[in-house]
Amino acid sequence: MRAATLLLLAGALATPPALAPFAFAPLAGAQESGRRNPTVIRDAEIENLLRDYMRPIWKAAGLTQQNLRVVIISDPSFNAFVMDGKRIFVNTGALASSETPNEIIGVLAHETGHIAGGHLARMRQEMENAQTMAIIGTLLAAGGVAAGAAGGANMGGAAAALAGPQEIARRSVLSYARAQEQAADRSAISYLAATKQSPVGMLKTFERMQNDQIFISQRVDPYVLSHPMARERVAALEDLVAKSPYRDIKDSPELQARHEMMRAKLVGFSMPPDAVARRYPPSNTSLPARYARAISAYRYGAVPDAIRQIDALIAVQPNNPYFHELKGQALLEAGRPREAIAPLRRAEQLSGGAPLIRTLLGQALVAANDKSSVDDAVRELTFGVQREPESAAAWRFLAQAYGQKGDLPNADLASAQSALLSGDVQLARELAARARQTFAYGSPGWLKADDIVNVKPPKKKPGRPTP
Repeated sequence: MRAATLLLLAGALATPPALAPFAFAPLAGAQESGRRNPTVIRDAEIENLLRDYMRPIWKAAGLTQQNLRVVIISDPSFNAFVMDGKRIFVNTGALASSETPNEIIGVLAHETGHIAGGHLARMRQEMENAQTMAIIGTLLAAGGVAAGAAGGANMGGAAAALAGPQEIARRSVLSYARAQEQAADRSAISYLAATKQSPVGMLKTFERMQNDQIFISQRVDPYVLSHPMARERVAALEDLVAKSPYRDIKDSPELQARHEMMRAKLVGFSMPPDAVARRYPPSNTSLPARYARAISAYRYGAVPDAIRQIDALIAVQPNNPYFHELKGQALLEAGRPREAIAPLRRAEQLSGGAPLIRTLLGQALVAANDKSSVDDAVRELTFGVQREPESAAAWRFLAQAYGQKGDLPNADLASAQSALLSGDVQLARELAARARQTFAYGSPGWLKADDIVNVKPPKKKPGRPTP
């Protein structure tokens, strides 16, 4: 019995990593994504577009007070998921492959349904319940095995007896997850109806999933998936779509145009030049195609040609803040920060002071190393870190700006914030301790420095010694 119990505690209930978040894609895709460290993409243009997509949906779901945001993950697979009640994560692959705004809105509406339904908290409780049942069942099974061994019984079925309760509990959790996926589907349809949007895009997405699964569906046990099989979801959605009075509503031309620009931007930034040229050949003279080619040119070192192409875009849409932002970014990364300042100032004005653009402007002002503009740099970067306090890079640039100004206490404090966000707790505490010595006792700077000094570094997990 003791040996069996130790075996249980070592192996316990092995729940798949994909059960923690609610993902839009099938379980297999979620597991594959879980093996990679995700990279978060920040972009003012795309984030603004996604906020415009989701604002009506979040209002319909009663979530306008929760400060939700959509976080973009650099991953070519089609997936979106939630892991808490504040953020919806969406892969660049989902954004780039969605042909219409309606398709990606349907995906994000589904994830909104998980948040509004409180599915994450309920799933955690369900997993805890299942784990408790599995432990009890395994202990009972182990007791039977131990009794059989004492009586000299055949032990050939011991492994099956121990595994049985865990498998039942696992399937129970998966069944619960499938039910919540179906509930999120229904919620998404209701949000689309409340905002007078078509559910057809969501249906198209499920049809794509069905095609992806067609080659493996004969080998997959539906009861070991956390999502309903795509063919079942498509059938259910077809019925709901047929009943929707808004099924024939199309996205507005203005929204579709912005969507195409987003897709082009993702292609330009994520694909090599030959792939960009295949997707958007020179014969394609549309604005999205020209946008993608300009981005690709700047990314791969053809800066003069890229600036020429960007200037041509600005001539077409002189009030597009993101064209000016792109020009400033290209010049800054080409080592021409003084030239980058003017287009970035224009981008800031046209965007209404977008925090990410103001941070980029602050970076250019720091890189220009002009004492006459150092106060501007501090102002822009202070605004940036106030709106984006988790940006280690923004804090680092702010530290440089304070250093150029000769304000060493605030430079140390900003550097400490950057180090803390980068995971270097020891360095952060050292810098904060130095800053604390120079601030007046009890002042805001002293209090912030003191908070960092008293941060406890995370305990190191035991591992193999490095050679």
